[in-house]
Amino acid sequence: MTQRHEQVDIELGDRSYPILIGPGLLSDPSLLRSHVTARDVLVVTNETIASLYLPKLTTALDGKRVVSLALPDGEEFKTLDSYARILDALMDARMNRDAAVVALGGGVVGDMAGFAAASYQRGIDYVQVPTTLLAQVDSSVGGKTAVNHPKGKNMIGAFYQPRCVIADTSTLATLPDREYRAGIAEVVKYGLIYDPAFFDWLEANVEALLSRADAALIHAIRRSCEIKAEVVGVDEREQGLRAILNLGHTFGHAIETAMGYGNWLHGEAVAAGMVMAADMSSALGWLAAADRDRTVKLLTRFGLPTQSPRIGAAEGRQLMGMDKKVLDRKLRLVLLRRLGQADIVSDYPNEVLEATLKQHFG
Repeated sequence: MTQRHEQVDIELGDRSYPILIGPGLLSDPSLLRSHVTARDVLVVTNETIASLYLPKLTTALDGKRVVSLALPDGEEFKTLDSYARILDALMDARMNRDAAVVALGGGVVGDMAGFAAASYQRGIDYVQVPTTLLAQVDSSVGGKTAVNHPKGKNMIGAFYQPRCVIADTSTLATLPDREYRAGIAEVVKYGLIYDPAFFDWLEANVEALLSRADAALIHAIRRSCEIKAEVVGVDEREQGLRAILNLGHTFGHAIETAMGYGNWLHGEAVAAGMVMAADMSSALGWLAAADRDRTVKLLTRFGLPTQSPRIGAAEGRQLMGMDKKVLDRKLRLVLLRRLGQADIVSDYPNEVLEATLKQHFG
């Protein structure tokens, strides 16, 4: 039986694709087979998700040759070694250019599987089946694929678009509370950078989202994907506008690297990083103090960290210098001109950045 679902389209010419959002999509074989058209399929997942959802996905793909690979679960395993294991699985199964990779899991699985698909035989199809809130609203959409390097997050990767994103919201029922809240950080980000009315809606729907109410959850995911679709459609390869999607990420990636991948979840680090960006924006005289306070209050209500770990201003500055947004040795930061309007800035006074790092990193 075909499930009802929402659809958001990423418009990229011949690389356009749909994002399907709704409950029970993994239980809809006709929908899965209509978007996973390859005869040979490698499903890449992790050991946690495999026991929960791999049998359901395999059943939905009945009639195809399906091989699966379950990797260890966690950001600390987002490495070249794990990426090599995906390539080994493709080689061992003798899969050709007409095969497809299906990424079943969170952002770590999606990033690694997408990167493997981008590079195997110079590129084969892949489909994202995100099972975390963070992946459904952010990392599965837009074609960024990568693995981490010990000296920096997501430093090795490619821009490579999936054929489809299938976001089954039923999978969020099994998501641990901490990971669910971490995903909400990326949802808040969309209101801050692009849509003040959505930020207002989030303030009014904290309890509904924390209780994982279907209607609130589907609206939040759809609106997040709509905003990302608009931005990516204008700037696929992050030459300009798309960089606004990284609000809080330059600070946050420094936190993740300093603390050791996986000790601070990505969304937690982004939440603390967005507070740093809001503080710096306020210090520059852009973001109103009241809106800075609203940002901190909303993140706090969602149970997200608003204070960074004390990694040291010098260490934080050094790690931020490895960020992919560094051009001509100048660190570009995503800051807020006002609530709902972000900008990529490189001509800020250095003393304002240093004061922000000292205040938050120590």
